Amino acid sequence: MRAVVTGAAGHIGANLVRNLIQRGDSVLALVHVDSRALVGLDVETMTGDVCDVSGLRRAFEGADVVFHLAGHISISRRQHPHVDAINVEGTRNVVAACRDNAVRRLVHFSSIHASVSTSDGLTVDETTPLVDGAEFPPYDRSKALGERIVLEAAQKGLDAVVLAPTAVVGPHDYRPSYFGRVLLSLARRQIPVLVRGGYDWVDVRDVVHATLRAADDAPAGSKYMLSGHWWSVMDVARTAGEILGCAAPRVAAPLQVARACGPLAESVCRVIGRDPVFTRYSAEALASHRWVSHEKATRELAYQPRPFRQTLYDTFLWFEQQGLLPSGVTCGTDRT
Repeated sequence: MRAVVTGAAGHIGANLVRNLIQRGDSVLALVHVDSRALVGLDVETMTGDVCDVSGLRRAFEGADVVFHLAGHISISRRQHPHVDAINVEGTRNVVAACRDNAVRRLVHFSSIHASVSTSDGLTVDETTPLVDGAEFPPYDRSKALGERIVLEAAQKGLDAVVLAPTAVVGPHDYRPSYFGRVLLSLARRQIPVLVRGGYDWVDVRDVVHATLRAADDAPAGSKYMLSGHWWSVMDVARTAGEILGCAAPRVAAPLQVARACGPLAESVCRVIGRDPVFTRYSAEALASHRWVSHEKATRELAYQPRPFRQTLYDTFLWFEQQGLLPSGVTCGTDRT
């Protein structure tokens, strides 16, 4: 199979490309700037931009399957010019290039943030409405719009499948991701106070397994929620401490306080020239999407998310192997 992967150097992309190579597929990895996640791999790479539809047409020539992972992630309520340009118009360009090249299948990555977070006690699944309206953060709206573009194209004959993972965690997190940076901050004891709340976390390797099954077997026009396990921030920090043999923070601020402090944290990060890992938006996210069903993916894609403690252990072990853990901090031997 000839596969093209947009966003190939991202967290999911780095794991997906490795699995595609392992099973013998021919892979073209489309990267924007940072390609370190692909160093040493037997893969064809092309520098590209999803905002350039002519470049996408060239990249998709001869492709059997396009995996569209490229996106701009934002954890801010501030409007960022790249959010709509990449997540909406970029997706529109990918759809157009797939049509122009008669690509057999498009596998599009949406996000749990594209779906409305239901009230307490109700489960988010494939039938949950997509967000719509100015009250939702720009990132959420952009992912919902991108998903609508793909699903509308599917209704008009494009063979496309949509996947919507929750918060992705796991190895080969080269940049690293926002949550990867949180885990590293815990290892470096740089987080004195936690935030109450939690989220649904899913192992990147389980997401990739479902992605390959969806590319091969899913009916055209299908959508799958790829959730894992809901863990509180306190439980994540406690387990990280057990794995690394260091004390975890014991104080957790209420979400109301965290929301109020979020804008200040963003302002400080802008002044010192760093990307924030904590914002009002991320605090709000920790109170959303409490129950997310992956029943459809389990039934149709043999999707079985592994225990989250195993995911945390393997993530820290990978960080250790990359020399990213602080001196003297190592993973213990208890993986389960």
